[in-house]
Amino acid sequence: MKANDKSIAVGPEILAPDSPTYPEQLQPVQGQDSVISVRHLTKKFGDEIAVQDVSFEVPRASIFGFIGPSGSGKTTTVRLLTGVYTPSDGEVIVMGHNPARFSRNERARLGYMPQLFVLYPNLTVWENLNFAASLYGMGIFRGKRLKDALRFVELFEHRGKLARNISGGMLRRLSLAATLVHDPQLLFLDEPTAGIDPVLRRKFWDHFRELKNQGSTIFITTQYVSEADNCDMVGVQNNGKLLLVDTPKGIRHHAYGGDMVDFHTTQPFDFQAEANLRALPFVLSKTARTGDNSMRIIVDQASTAIPELMDWANQQNIKVKAVEEYMPPFEDVFVELVRPEVNHG
Repeated sequence: MKANDKSIAVGPEILAPDSPTYPEQLQPVQGQDSVISVRHLTKKFGDEIAVQDVSFEVPRASIFGFIGPSGSGKTTTVRLLTGVYTPSDGEVIVMGHNPARFSRNERARLGYMPQLFVLYPNLTVWENLNFAASLYGMGIFRGKRLKDALRFVELFEHRGKLARNISGGMLRRLSLAATLVHDPQLLFLDEPTAGIDPVLRRKFWDHFRELKNQGSTIFITTQYVSEADNCDMVGVQNNGKLLLVDTPKGIRHHAYGGDMVDFHTTQPFDFQAEANLRALPFVLSKTARTGDNSMRIIVDQASTAIPELMDWANQQNIKVKAVEEYMPPFEDVFVELVRPEVNHG
């Protein structure tokens, strides 16, 4: 199979480390249920620090979202985790081993989807996938696996089309199929939904959840911070620094200092009622009017505060229309998280 001279290959070449050495000797981690373990990871390019003192764990069979704006160090972190780069400082363990020293078999347990399309425009969808499979060392009897991968990303009917003649969204799906064709245990997906329409983005996340349910672990970067809600755990990265790692709900709680609750009544709040509401022991200092008959308040835990709010309203003879937890959009959450850093700068 002859490739176009201007193409860029995928597979082992992409995952080759930039140096055969590693700052420290790391031994495989035994008995842990973390697929990825990172401790004080730093990467410098000359005087520029791309990733600074990052630490986190990625549980097995989970979706770990790494969110942040462009230039925040997400892709550099992925390349450190896959062994493309070696750290300037810190420790990385992936599937129990140092990724810079992966054997061929260990590397074959990974799937890596880069940001840009890196297959061959003059080959068909099928030929591209077949080529990717050969790079991962799959045997000649791989036809069923190729069909399954193309059906999974809904490209089987387009298998005879040249890659240069299919849409950008289909190219992204072909890249995903090439990442999945060898049935990896751990997937690194770098901005997989960048530049695709909302409908296809939702399909991608449906695919990712299905892979997770099948036992795969997924490490995914995205600048669409709203996608954090699709993840089990989320790391928030900005300016090369990891601000925090938590569940989506936990990150919202951290950003605002508690859970947010919308409190709607049938009559307007008067000054005294509002003051009494703010004085309740489970209501934190941050409250805001969202209308004459509604308040958005921050409480320690919404699950316990909501029934207490109902009891308080009954005692005050306030007629309640609704009390419900409010989930702020992740765009707003991210702004809250980076605000202290911006103000400090």
